[in-house]
Amino acid sequence: MAVKIRLTRKGTKKKPFYRIVAADVECPRDGRFLELLGTYDPMVEPAAITLKEERIQYWLGEGAEPTTTVKSILKKQGVARA
Repeated sequence: MAVKIRLTRKGTKKKPFYRIVAADVECPRDGRFLELLGTYDPMVEPAAITLKEERIQYWLGEGAEPTTTVKSILKKQGVARA
């Protein structure tokens, strides 16, 4: 089972709110996920980001690949390098 760390969209039309989750690559974007790892709210200034850093490090250690957007969020927060 390949795992990705990615965003799932919540919120209403034109007011997005995202969850950062660890999910199987075959599950749909807003479908079933393995674990909730944090949140991302781009509608406030500056963008509100909360992360469970220990669990993110665990999933990265297990071989989970973050998407490009999640990778940039993690770099901004200082959780992941490169």
